[in-house]
Amino acid sequence: MDKKNRKAIFAGSFDPITNGHLDIIQRASKIFDELQIGVLINPNKKGLFTLEERVELIKACTKDLDNIKVIEFQGLLVNYCKEQGINTLVRGVRSEDDVNYELQMAHMNKELDPDIDTIFLPTNKQYSFVSSSIIKEVLKFNADVKNLVPKEVLVALENKTK
Repeated sequence: MDKKNRKAIFAGSFDPITNGHLDIIQRASKIFDELQIGVLINPNKKGLFTLEERVELIKACTKDLDNIKVIEFQGLLVNYCKEQGINTLVRGVRSEDDVNYELQMAHMNKELDPDIDTIFLPTNKQYSFVSSSIIKEVLKFNADVKNLVPKEVLVALENKTK
């Protein structure tokens, strides 16, 4: 009997990718045969890294995971999923606020495509306060973020903020 190829996508701006994102990626990669990391531009956020830089950083941070595919896309996530035969979205949640927002998004995605399901992975508690936005904010004050981002990102941040 053929095993069904279980594919999922974890999408976000990842500007920059944090240890919290990486934790979700590593855990989700154990659940699915293929996990795509969908990198997109969020027009509501000021970017630090280009789309290409973010893709390369994520590839560098996930090089030891053999079932990861890093892609960039534009448009509705559900449309991309339909084109690629993906029916599961992975979302990390840190707080009650995240759950409320992500639940609304999951309902909207289900409305747009009834075949789409969303799974929520709670963040590791040590990263429950970490976000890309907070990383960028504290870097303005030369804060030490080495425990919050992968080493590849730390080097890129040091080069970017010099």
